[in-house]
Amino acid sequence: AGRQARPGRQGLSMGGAGAFGGRRRGSGSSDGAGEGASGPGPGSGVGRRRRPEPTPAQRAMGLLVRREHSRKELARKLEARGVDGDEAEGTVARMAEAGWQDDARFAAGLALEAALRTVSLEARMRSPGSENVTFHLKWPNDVLAGGGKLAGVLLEAETVAQGRLAVVVGTGANVAAAPEGMPYPAISLRDIGIDIGAEDLFRALTEAWAEFRAIWDKGRGFGEIRRLWLERAAGVGQHVSIRSDSSTISGLFDTIDKDGCLIVVTSDGRRVAVSAGDVYFGAAASVGAT
Repeated sequence: AGRQARPGRQGLSMGGAGAFGGRRRGSGSSDGAGEGASGPGPGSGVGRRRRPEPTPAQRAMGLLVRREHSRKELARKLEARGVDGDEAEGTVARMAEAGWQDDARFAAGLALEAALRTVSLEARMRSPGSENVTFHLKWPNDVLAGGGKLAGVLLEAETVAQGRLAVVVGTGANVAAAPEGMPYPAISLRDIGIDIGAEDLFRALTEAWAEFRAIWDKGRGFGEIRRLWLERAAGVGQHVSIRSDSSTISGLFDTIDKDGCLIVVTSDGRRVAVSAGDVYFGAAASVGAT
């Protein structure tokens, strides 16, 4: 629920602070149209025109439109593709400064949590004596309640007219039922005594998104967004494991930094900034680390 599209370079504002991302939904293209069995053959002197070598910015775009990338991960992948280290860092920095980067998912998470609190309060007013429900934000983009995952946020980029890029802020919530057999336990609003319709949550979310989008202010207000997010965060000060690809980092969840990375303090005192991964708290952290 909730969609934002901005023209031009502002359109690919994605993910958490320090994260780029999305998925391309465009069409493919090909060179050498008309070449085939009757077309020019080897040695004819007429062949497929060689594509120019992509620039570092073009290489970066090819990566970030598929999924979210932290700044560090994007720079590392550019280097792996032959881009000089300093040039890779400069390319990522210029793209961020030009508006290709933002931290809208934290604002979206706050809006979703606020909307859930609103419908919870309304449900309690209809049923006096019902139990109060507390919601928490789970890094990087989930909302927890009653020991399970209740809702989540996903930001994606897509191409629109004239080759422009737009960002879609998507939210999903378990209103009437929750899936089973998930890696992290899931729960629904109905499970915790909040019996409403999806349209009720959408109404509350629309109002909350307007509020937190204004605070976020295209990234200029991330300091306040970060403060509000940490006030509602799950697991701060607790044992946590973050699994990404084949590696796992374990320690204490300390904070999120100015780039939106989760800061983990390891057993040897190191402060590690994590930009993406599956997060496990408490007893689940031990399972996630195996």
